[in-house]
Amino acid sequence: MKSFFRLVLRALVLVVIALVSALTAMQLAIHGREVSVPNLVGKAPGEAQKIASQAGLPLEVERQYYSATVPEGRILSQLPVAGTRVRRGWQLRVAESLGPQRVQIPSVLGESERAAEINIRRRGLDIGAVAQVAVPGSSADQVLAQSPPPNASDVAAPKISLLVSDTAAPQAFVMPSFVGQSLSSAKAALQDGGLHVGNVSAAPQIPGTSESPALSSSALLSPSAVIVSQDPIPGQKVLSGSAVNFQVR
Repeated sequence: MKSFFRLVLRALVLVVIALVSALTAMQLAIHGREVSVPNLVGKAPGEAQKIASQAGLPLEVERQYYSATVPEGRILSQLPVAGTRVRRGWQLRVAESLGPQRVQIPSVLGESERAAEINIRRRGLDIGAVAQVAVPGSSADQVLAQSPPPNASDVAAPKISLLVSDTAAPQAFVMPSFVGQSLSSAKAALQDGGLHVGNVSAAPQIPGTSESPALSSSALLSPSAVIVSQDPIPGQKVLSGSAVNFQVR
């Protein structure tokens, strides 16, 4: 009986050893056929095909996409990704780059800056630099120029830079002295400088002096009336279009 059990035990041991050997052989065989997926991104399709073939991996270009970073005719992406362990014969799927998308540049000349921005962005483009300049005779907030120019074609998705009109800042002057001059000469000088006469009033009489009585309303505006004070005072900075007030005798 003991001999029988010994034979059975030996048979079981041999079976276990055979199974372990078979599993080990299978694992060695499987892992022996595995390869690491090469990096094909950025390669030309012909070069990528050659590299994949050397690794025992068939390659198929499935799709094409626009790309601002990968040049046209190069591999844009791959599946499985580089470094993945796969069996020999595993198919690699790649996408090819069509390069940057080519567009036609819209004309935004004459539009407001906001309208131009909306027009540009709805076409999938971006705003570049925006410069402002004061141009006499042009409306404020109006696109005067753009780069690239309107209707330029076959341009690779650029940023469009704009030159926008701005309100011209009023011209500044240093107020001269008109004291002692006639009202008529002061008025002519102010008009030449882009200023104008504001309120004209009679200078107050000094008690105890022999000054002439206060001027009448009509005499105040007489060209011969003499200026005795002014506002703004001499030396003060004023802007074009400002009014200058006088007291006269």
